[in-house]
Amino acid sequence: MMRWFTPRPDSLLGQMRSPLYMRWQAGVSLFALVVLFQGPLAAGHFSWHWMGPTLLALPLYLYLYLRVYLGPLRQLEWHVVAMVALGLALWCYNPFGFIVMALAAVLLAFSPSWRHWLLGVAGITTLALAKATLAGEDLSSAVSVGVAGLFGGFSNVLYMCTMRRDAELRLSQGEVRRLATLAERERIGRDLHDLLGHTLSLVALKSELAKRLALAEPARAQREMAEVERVARHALTEVRAAVTGMRRGDLAAELVSARLMLEASGVALEGELPDGLALPEQVEAPLALVMREAVTNIHRHARATRASVALSIDGNGIQMQIGDNGRGGLSAHGNGVSGMRERVRALGGTLSIDSPPRRGTVLTIHVPLAVRAPVAAPVQAPAADTSGLPAAGSAA
Repeated sequence: MMRWFTPRPDSLLGQMRSPLYMRWQAGVSLFALVVLFQGPLAAGHFSWHWMGPTLLALPLYLYLYLRVYLGPLRQLEWHVVAMVALGLALWCYNPFGFIVMALAAVLLAFSPSWRHWLLGVAGITTLALAKATLAGEDLSSAVSVGVAGLFGGFSNVLYMCTMRRDAELRLSQGEVRRLATLAERERIGRDLHDLLGHTLSLVALKSELAKRLALAEPARAQREMAEVERVARHALTEVRAAVTGMRRGDLAAELVSARLMLEASGVALEGELPDGLALPEQVEAPLALVMREAVTNIHRHARATRASVALSIDGNGIQMQIGDNGRGGLSAHGNGVSGMRERVRALGGTLSIDSPPRRGTVLTIHVPLAVRAPVAAPVQAPAADTSGLPAAGSAA
């Protein structure tokens, strides 16, 4: 029995990243079935003529209802068709049986194609009008089926469009990260090959020479081994510098990711980084994280159609501006601003916000150039280490 309540990966609930909305709606929609019993009773005519078929149809409807949410998504439309047939048959006995047809029209909005939903609502409404006309009943019940299908299903269509767009965005972001990782691996491979190919050949030649001179000319052999040690330490420094790129934040890569995220959300991003931009790691990495948080805020909260990123370097320092034409009203302590402000403050910089309501938001980050002073320390430290091989091993 648990399999009916556990979402399949290819089901409507299983494909939702956060199915809470679906679960809530699935539960609330079932309350409409109360009308099947309350309506005839309120009209003052209790009869097994409508009560019996209603009680018999209820389990079949619940089964189809669960299959809409928990069954394969490709079968959703067939389950809706079965619900429409069930509602039409029940309507012949229960004067409020059209409620089942209306619920089926609403559920059809979860179809992968919104065109199928519109065609389905039109078909269900036509079928309801034909039944009411042939039975000589009031057409208001049939009209209510179409109205409920359109207005009730419209919110579901919007929700499904949002979910599909978010799913495509997550896939595109994952592809960007995968391509960036692949490009970084290739770069590291090329750098290591270029750095170590010549160095290891030199180490091999000098080691072979020192081996031949060990007995004949011990002093010269010691000089050759000292040279081998110097070359090895130099190579270690270069390798450390090469692999540092794997751990640093990259503004260029972050800008590409931001452009992809915003364009997938219907927001045009303008702006490029200056050519030949080279910032210290301890500056570029925090700025890249600030850019990521600001772009995420635009995507989630701004409701903008355009955004911009501008970065410039002058005698006073580094300035980065990130703006949008959204709804504005950004709080100075909300939506991740506190985290961005802490990162900028750690660099000795400032972050200002201009966010009037309904007139967009502009973040201005300024970082002084003085933070560049300690950039050479991590690279030079290994070269100054003369404690021997244990230091190289500990660094690894």
